[in-house]
Amino acid sequence: MDRKTEVGLIREIVGLKDQKSAFLDREVTHSPISRYASPERFEREMAMIFRRKPVVAAHSSELEGQNAFIARDFLGLPLLLTRDADGEVHAFLNVCRHRGAKVEREATGCKRVFTCPYHAWSWSNRGDLRAVPQEAQGFPDLPRAERGLRRLPVAEAHGFVWIIANPDAGEMPEIDDWLSDLAPDFAWLGLNEHRIALIDTLDINANWKVLIEGGLEAYHFRVAHKKTIGSHFPDNLFTYKQFGPHMRAVLPRNAMPELGGTPEEQWILRKDANMVYTVLPNTQMLVQQDHFMWFHIEPVSEAKTRFRMATVVPNDAPRTDDMEKHWQLNHRISLTALKEDFELGEEIQAGFASRGNPTHIFGRFEGALNRFNLVIEEMLGH
Repeated sequence: MDRKTEVGLIREIVGLKDQKSAFLDREVTHSPISRYASPERFEREMAMIFRRKPVVAAHSSELEGQNAFIARDFLGLPLLLTRDADGEVHAFLNVCRHRGAKVEREATGCKRVFTCPYHAWSWSNRGDLRAVPQEAQGFPDLPRAERGLRRLPVAEAHGFVWIIANPDAGEMPEIDDWLSDLAPDFAWLGLNEHRIALIDTLDINANWKVLIEGGLEAYHFRVAHKKTIGSHFPDNLFTYKQFGPHMRAVLPRNAMPELGGTPEEQWILRKDANMVYTVLPNTQMLVQQDHFMWFHIEPVSEAKTRFRMATVVPNDAPRTDDMEKHWQLNHRISLTALKEDFELGEEIQAGFASRGNPTHIFGRFEGALNRFNLVIEEMLGH
């Protein structure tokens, strides 16, 4: 983000305050509840979006160091992520190419070689088949090159590991192209130079879109978060801009609307506002003054989502007891506020069965919710 854009975003907030207006789209819109409660719809989303588009699988700091690995089930796939001795990241199905057992049972660690616990076939962390016990007798004509671990398209960019969750997919697109002009913002934020300080994983009984929508409007803040963070933000003041399928939103804190009487050279966006980046389909980042929160979203069913919430901090932040306490406090505050949203999300999901509403209604100051859903509809149509 350049300085002109930064100042322009602050001017936009100050202008809305002076006009005594929320950020408004043209129309009130509606969202059918079938988008959130249909198993058939969920399967289409998995097939057309989560198995076709680049998704964030991990933060780069989770694969810290040579020969690091992660093995986890992700989007219905047994996933194995590795970093080889040259620092390159690879993504594989964690499936033995002999009889299909899990090659690696540990969740994380450091290995150059992975050996199947069933018959001891082994592969390098680059996915090459290395050894087959009794190969000469049992498999005299084994085409080793065809029995490497099944690869997934993978890329590492802006501090994240991206995959396409389909071994039959084609090439991974350039991530900066996929980000549609958000790359300068991410360079400005120095996302490549961060590490995870704290992380929590929660299973939430709500559709993945319900959870993302909670971060795309500020209409609920003074009500849902009145006992926690609500008082730190102006009532229903929130702006957004689309970047292809993605969004950047600005959530000003109380001080920002009052900046109109101060010199512009003193204006600093991160000092007086949070930013919310929604990178479809499965990542949101809440950028705060000295760190960001990463929300990693994994749909499990139409009514269940696995949600990982991480406090991600600069690599050069001091690793002192005081700083660790600072991160822990911020993490706890964010988690408390999010749990308020999650409780509401689960109530919303449970209410779908009652058929109390055929649609959700989005007000003009909730336009980001409609734009988000229109992008999903477009992805499903291609």
